[in-house]
Amino acid sequence: MLERVCRCAATVGSAKGSTDLMSASRSRQKESGSGVLSISKEFHFSASHQLDHLPPDHPCSRLHGHNYVIVLELSAKRADLTRPGFVRDYGELSIFKKWLDETVDHRNLNDVLDGRNPSAENIAMWVHDIWSETFPELTAVRVSETPKTWAVYRPGE
Repeated sequence: MLERVCRCAATVGSAKGSTDLMSASRSRQKESGSGVLSISKEFHFSASHQLDHLPPDHPCSRLHGHNYVIVLELSAKRADLTRPGFVRDYGELSIFKKWLDETVDHRNLNDVLDGRNPSAENIAMWVHDIWSETFPELTAVRVSETPKTWAVYRPGE
């Protein structure tokens, strides 16, 4: 079996153009300070909301709830990583989880979001506005109300 694996690896290595790809990859790795690294962490909470400015028969115009997922994405240039090589230590994000639990978990988001209509899009922007000063590396906030739906806020895009 080992012999077969080695032959396959040799065949792949000899494919036309693969040597060029490997060389280009090594060149990119040697460039100091280039590239951006991103980390993300997922958080959960449950809350209710009622969206304004919708027809009365729209399901979201009624009070209802979701099991939300929020993902924070933080990014840094290669040259800006911390000494241990982190964009930011994941442990430092625990203050966000504490805030989330105390501020929005099992609440009516209409009462929490400072007069904003609590759509997933507005929640993403609201979270970014509050936390971008604490986490200047924050490059995106993703919010999910259901397993198949996401809103993403990336400032500056």
